[in-house]
Amino acid sequence: MHRSAPVDPTKMGVGKAIAVLTSGGDAQGMNAAVRATVRVGIYTGAKVYFVHEGYQGLVDGGDNIRQATWESVSMMLQLGGTVIGSARCQDFRSKEGRAKAACNLVKLGITNLCVIGGDGSLTGANEFRNEWSELLQILLKAGKITAEEAKRSSHLNIVGMVGSIDNDFCGTDMTIGTDSALHRIMEVVDAITTTAQRYTYKHTCMYICHQRAFILEVMGRHCGYLALVTALACGADWVFIPEMPPDEGWQDHLCRRLTYQRKIGNRLNVIIVAEGALDRHGKPITCDIIKNLVTKKLSFDTRATILGHVQRGGTPSAFDRILGSRMGVEAVMALLEATPDTPACVVSLSGNMAVRLPLMECVQVTKEVTKAMAEGRFEEAVKLRGKSFENNWNTYKLLAHVTAPDVKSNINIAIMNVGAPCAGMNAAVRSAVRIGILQGHNMLAVHDGFDGLANGTIEPMTWGYVGGWTGKGGSNLGTKRSLPASMIEEISLNIAKFNIHALVIIGGFEAFVGGLELVTAREKYEELCIPLVVIPATVSNNVPGSDFSIGADTALNTITTTCDRIKQSAAGTKRRVFIIETMGGNCGYLATMAGLAAGADAAYIYEERFGIHDLETNVEHLLEKMKTTVKRGLILRNEKCNANYTTDFLFSLYSEEGKGVFDCRKNVLGHMQQGGTPTPFDRNFGTKMGAKAVLWLTDKLKECYRHGRIFANTPDSACVLGMKKRATLFQPLSDLKEDTDFEHRIPKTQWWLKLRPILKILAKYKISLDTSETATMEHVIKKRGTV
Repeated sequence: MHRSAPVDPTKMGVGKAIAVLTSGGDAQGMNAAVRATVRVGIYTGAKVYFVHEGYQGLVDGGDNIRQATWESVSMMLQLGGTVIGSARCQDFRSKEGRAKAACNLVKLGITNLCVIGGDGSLTGANEFRNEWSELLQILLKAGKITAEEAKRSSHLNIVGMVGSIDNDFCGTDMTIGTDSALHRIMEVVDAITTTAQRYTYKHTCMYICHQRAFILEVMGRHCGYLALVTALACGADWVFIPEMPPDEGWQDHLCRRLTYQRKIGNRLNVIIVAEGALDRHGKPITCDIIKNLVTKKLSFDTRATILGHVQRGGTPSAFDRILGSRMGVEAVMALLEATPDTPACVVSLSGNMAVRLPLMECVQVTKEVTKAMAEGRFEEAVKLRGKSFENNWNTYKLLAHVTAPDVKSNINIAIMNVGAPCAGMNAAVRSAVRIGILQGHNMLAVHDGFDGLANGTIEPMTWGYVGGWTGKGGSNLGTKRSLPASMIEEISLNIAKFNIHALVIIGGFEAFVGGLELVTAREKYEELCIPLVVIPATVSNNVPGSDFSIGADTALNTITTTCDRIKQSAAGTKRRVFIIETMGGNCGYLATMAGLAAGADAAYIYEERFGIHDLETNVEHLLEKMKTTVKRGLILRNEKCNANYTTDFLFSLYSEEGKGVFDCRKNVLGHMQQGGTPTPFDRNFGTKMGAKAVLWLTDKLKECYRHGRIFANTPDSACVLGMKKRATLFQPLSDLKEDTDFEHRIPKTQWWLKLRPILKILAKYKISLDTSETATMEHVIKKRGTV
């Protein structure tokens, strides 16, 4: 980021015109990107045009290029596909076709083009830009445009957003549509795998249906991202991806692995195949090949499923809606700030930051991946895909392709859940247990949080103990909100009794505070001088030291889906405003992000104080909105945003002020936000965090080993494992105290507050967007060297 002199954002686009098109295969979340581009473009004073049917519409012109209005993008957020249409276009591949497209843009005074699509679509846009001057000369000579028109449109700015469910574009951690595709895949995986589950009831195993092997083919002709994350999210036995073909003799290895899984009691085998999977000789590995192998060699009851285009369908996930909205805002800013010397750029996601990258650098690296695969440089291909892909691959290899060592470490690591239960906790426990076993450690389950540690409800966990946990919501270990300070002596005695050498605490704010209390008690109780790590897991996303907590994504999707249904209920009645109360304690993360994802008119939170004047402004805003073609309103309220302005108060206020114009309904979502099966993000995030925590503890235990015993009393031996901006970091608990508001149970600095102005602009409030801090152009090729 760099700071520049503030510019009035509502004047940036005056006299300018922006066109937005979607091209190539459709992806969920494209509509969110189109909506944000249109509304932010209008907010800056620019004219914004839809280009219907992608590049074909650009070539054909006429009614295919129409001016967009604020209302024309209403109710688009929850729709899959692309409302403005997408088409493959042969005409645009020829210079004659591109000249027609240029003529259509010049006639409308459009010199800014926002393209949402894959690498082919974006490469085409860059070529169009590079030959723009030449196309103008062709049109001038043919008398299609005047010299004045050519002068007025002398330069074309291009900004791209990557819409592709395959996540096959280098330079971004996630492309628009990928997360939603993972949601569709996991829905199918969960539905299929329930036919062969083993459930434990009071220590008695109950077998449901059959022993089976399932083979699922997911999309990804050239990129294995969907297959890889699916494998992590469902605990698959094997995954086949194009970037890393299996070694010679993989058939025997696969059969040995499946046999071993049956031997240890697993009734279900899952194999995930990317549609572009190949062996080392470049021959395709298909579902049928694997099915025939498993059936013939092992006589397993085997089923193969090819998911196909179901992965492109359905409503976009909350993540894709927010990603599309953020990218749309950044795209408009990049277009309006561009100069003739600025290269065509693509806006992308790095960690949780929006960045701008030179479009052709990203395309170049994407092509290098394909070349590396073709030349057999598979390790390099995985690295070229980026840090996110490489981390996923390394975690998968740890969990799926390593056997437990013969020699044990004699280290005992205990795992516990603390605070309220949330989706994804079980995935973190599962990966922590299995990585620990692979390291040679003994893994111990602590039931019911710190109470269980004090009461000694502790038992060993085996590999099979955590089988099938990845997709289960809640906390299988049991969890309580109790803090350790009042039972510290009992805890220290049990740490000694069970010979616990390290501790993994998975939970919310209580886990953070409890960890601090254990560290403080080290001075008095030597038994507590062991390494410990806190993994943030709470729907509230209020743990210091991490931008994201396990469980928050699942809660966010629950809220977003509920808001969609509630808004839809007003489709017939019209003129209705809904007041929705969300969880989060004093943290406004859920209300703010759900507001972005569901298209709320306002989101009241504790961190951003509001008074009667603000409420009056919001009511007036909705009264004006009801005069347009959009007859619905959505207000979100964080449960503890204000002690006096309660949900009932807001309902009464809006009902009274809206009399004769709109009526009001209220919903308190309550504990449904904590339930449900974990989203792919939470399963994957929990899996990676659990693995990282145990690997870190393994290294820390070696550091703390002195004179035949473990002794850890330095600040860096008790950490929070969190994701900050672009990296996962271990930060000492004691260092995070300064950034913590203990009274209100929130961090003092929260990254997502910077997204609040976007929510208000997209809801048509006349506020100022801070343009003094903008994303600078980065270089993906230089970044690649540091990955």
